Amino acid sequence: MLMPLLLIGGYYIYVKRKEKRNVAVLEEAREAGLTEPASLHPSIDDSQCVGCAACVTACPEGTILGLVNGKAQLIEPTKCIGHGACARACPFKAITLVFGTAKRGVDIPHVDTNFETNIPGLFIAGELGGMGLIRNAVEQGRQAMEAIAKKLAGTKHQGEYDIIIIGAGPAGFSASLGAHEKKLRYRTVEQDSLGGTVFKFPRGKLVMTAPVKLPIIGKVKFRETRKETLLKFWQEVEKRTGVKIHYGEKMDDIQREDGFFRVVTTKGEYTAGCVLLAIGRRGTPRKLGVPGEDVPKVVYNLIDPEQYRNQHVLVVGGGDSALEAATSIAEEPGTTVTISYRSASFSRAKAKNRDKVEAAAEAGRLQVLMNSNVKEIREREVDIDVEGKLITIPNDAMIVCAGGILPTPFLKKIGIEVETKHGTA
Repeated sequence: MLMPLLLIGGYYIYVKRKEKRNVAVLEEAREAGLTEPASLHPSIDDSQCVGCAACVTACPEGTILGLVNGKAQLIEPTKCIGHGACARACPFKAITLVFGTAKRGVDIPHVDTNFETNIPGLFIAGELGGMGLIRNAVEQGRQAMEAIAKKLAGTKHQGEYDIIIIGAGPAGFSASLGAHEKKLRYRTVEQDSLGGTVFKFPRGKLVMTAPVKLPIIGKVKFRETRKETLLKFWQEVEKRTGVKIHYGEKMDDIQREDGFFRVVTTKGEYTAGCVLLAIGRRGTPRKLGVPGEDVPKVVYNLIDPEQYRNQHVLVVGGGDSALEAATSIAEEPGTTVTISYRSASFSRAKAKNRDKVEAAAEAGRLQVLMNSNVKEIREREVDIDVEGKLITIPNDAMIVCAGGILPTPFLKKIGIEVETKHGTA
């Protein structure tokens, strides 16, 4: 009789200690202003949650979720990157995956379960639809093409192609492989290079992936790899399968005709029965709107830190891309690096990147200016407002990592419904 009581008592103490730690982590996040999830994240219905902790165990990113007062809760919201494993693991259907929060809305194009928009025949997959994870984008591209093939099988159209795929990032590449496998008449156009946003990641960036199914290829077992390795694999797949992608071709317009779509690009006009938009959300970088921003030294993504050796560099932004750019450049010989962010904390960035910034600042390799805004850019200097005080710093190069602008005006122009999500699915 004594042993069961000891076991129960020991378990109770263990649970209470763990819950105390969870509360401390949550309070620390709140005090640091790290309360807003960056993308897709779980919303937990307390009335359905029984505190079984299945969601806590299922999360592949660590202590994102924890039990507080016997209920599951996001205790480190900014670390959540939308895997969705928590929702799948919950046996009581207490978790819904949502976009945005009451404080921060997110624009999401309306699509149904087959990734078709309110315009019949026009589909959206990947980052443009709110799915930033590589694995999710690849899976969406594959599933969207399955739905498109079924739709085309039951209809007739007057287009020269069955499907035009716009973008060759993770979703667009997966969809192109699917179209190639199904022997559809397809044309994939990509304004830059294979990989889309992934191609623009900094050299050596660690890309978090998970096992995923690629059309033609089958299951790919990457779990954690670097940008160059992933791109090389995709390039090998491109050659091996013979999938055709037209690079250096930017989509300018999509027009609806009777029974088909007309797609206008920088190299021509094409007609098709269906269109898949896989262009991502970062195709149009968000600009600062200050004097001097149009000078050549201002760019919107980092490719290679080495090019900034022996230069005064300013990085603007507070997300992971900004922090990664600033810390990687700060490691180059002879650099003087400053990071400017308009808020009081790097609430959108992963903890490991925040730690790197703190370490670089303590080592004197990086100057951090919080609550600051760039006011004017000149050839060799930049004016920055820091909490109401105007300062001038020497500057040779500037990287603006302020995210991308969802092409809402374009989407609305062609008739796609766009909804601002405030914590809804």
